[in-house]
Amino acid sequence: MHVPKLLSVAPAVAVLIVGVQAAYADAIPYPDIGMLNPVTYAFTAASAGPVIAYFAGSTASYENKLGMLDNGVLTASGFGLDDHTSSIGQSFNLGTVNAGDSLVFVLDNLTLGMDAYSLPSLNVSYDSAAYIGSHNHIYSTSYTATSPILDSIPRGTFVAFEDLQFPSSDFNYNDEDFVFVNVAASTNPEPSTIILLGAGLLLVGGAWMRKFRYIDARKL
Repeated sequence: MHVPKLLSVAPAVAVLIVGVQAAYADAIPYPDIGMLNPVTYAFTAASAGPVIAYFAGSTASYENKLGMLDNGVLTASGFGLDDHTSSIGQSFNLGTVNAGDSLVFVLDNLTLGMDAYSLPSLNVSYDSAAYIGSHNHIYSTSYTATSPILDSIPRGTFVAFEDLQFPSSDFNYNDEDFVFVNVAASTNPEPSTIILLGAGLLLVGGAWMRKFRYIDARKL
């Protein structure tokens, strides 16, 4: 008599658990889903000591693990935080670094047998040979541990990977998400921004040149 009641409760619990996981996975969404992220990032070690990665969610069907290049060399820690088996807040020590070291994060795609990197120039072979454009496979921002709050993950640098190959991608940058501690991030402006800035400087320079020529002409 009590079996139906127990069976009716179990699906509700399962739905609740799935709902919580989905909420974690979308906690810091990429703001322009469906579009290539034009902003690229450079990561360095903030101080001497370990770089700790915290698993912050995944919506990927591919099975992935995380690794890190320290000054171009894969750390001895290898790969960890499998997106199919890790839980929110689970941590992985990526290795000890020195302040200012150049860091590149590696998404080891076990399903495809290929690696995607936080550095776009290393992803050319990951994407389709016919693809022309930026190979940026990450979205990054600060994680303040206030809104949202991801389990017990401390404040750090949030990095979310897009594991689908370009151009056949949904560009949601939410396939495997991490928060890194002891990592400093800087951004590079979009190429279009650089072009506009250069054009603006040329216009300003041209205006000044015309002004000086006008002044010199009046002196004559």
